[in-house]
Amino acid sequence: MLTSLAAQDQLAALMADAMPEQVLSFKFSASVQTRIEQLVAGKKAGNLPPDEQEELDKYLTYDLLIGLAKVRAYQSHKSA
Repeated sequence: MLTSLAAQDQLAALMADAMPEQVLSFKFSASVQTRIEQLVAGKKAGNLPPDEQEELDKYLTYDLLIGLAKVRAYQSHKSA
């Protein structure tokens, strides 16, 4: 996981440097947010099939990457 986090941090830095305003304003669409909520509800209920668990894991990875990019974009925007 540490290697993955380092790679995600590098990608986040690239995104934040290339397009800080877009990164800071990014939000998943309403349909994606709804899907994530459905998957989380299924996980909480304990009946999430493996393919949906994999889908949820991907969304969580994307969320981490976006969060890292937002922090970097905010820090560079603040210091500019």
